[in-house]
Amino acid sequence: MGQETQQPSRSRRWIRRAILAATIAGTGVALVIGWGFIWFAGQVATTEVALDRRADGIVVLTGGASRIADAMELLAAARGQRLFITGVNRATSSSEISRLMPTYERLIACCVDLDHRALDTVGNAVETRRWATSRGFRSLIVVTSSYHMPRAMSELAEAMPEVTLIAYPVVTDKIRVESWWTSASTAKLLFSEYLKYIVAQVRMRLRSAA
Repeated sequence: MGQETQQPSRSRRWIRRAILAATIAGTGVALVIGWGFIWFAGQVATTEVALDRRADGIVVLTGGASRIADAMELLAAARGQRLFITGVNRATSSSEISRLMPTYERLIACCVDLDHRALDTVGNAVETRRWATSRGFRSLIVVTSSYHMPRAMSELAEAMPEVTLIAYPVVTDKIRVESWWTSASTAKLLFSEYLKYIVAQVRMRLRSAA
């Protein structure tokens, strides 16, 4: 009788210990993720940079309304020889972009290349490498949204370790990163991008270790 009572008691103790260990581990993981997210949010640019240097080319990763406009301004200011727009919708042509930006019509006709293949940031890096190699470019200005810049720079750097990359983060009034905690939508956007950044970092480290 005593042994039968003792056995369930031991089982309950092991269950309590397992629950406690899982709780501690879960709390630790949550703290690491939380501190990592705060660090990531702190890395995101809150103001646009004053670019005072040139590069061989300019690459803009599509996804935000202001990205192409900012990239065109850089091209017009002769910050690069050509502009590569990667991840363009298959239905979008150079003439369509010219129609939306008539001021840059001549510049688009002579010095802008479109990529319709890339479907994500990894694809952007692959297509940008192909374009830069074909043009013999050794330095690129990278234009994308500020919150997307850390992951974009990581993917591009892995794809083109021999190319110098200059970040030009696009900052808009719609997404106020400096006060992300006051907006649920901004916080959600940043956290989603943070998780994608972590996944990308893990994938790249596993690939380099293989």
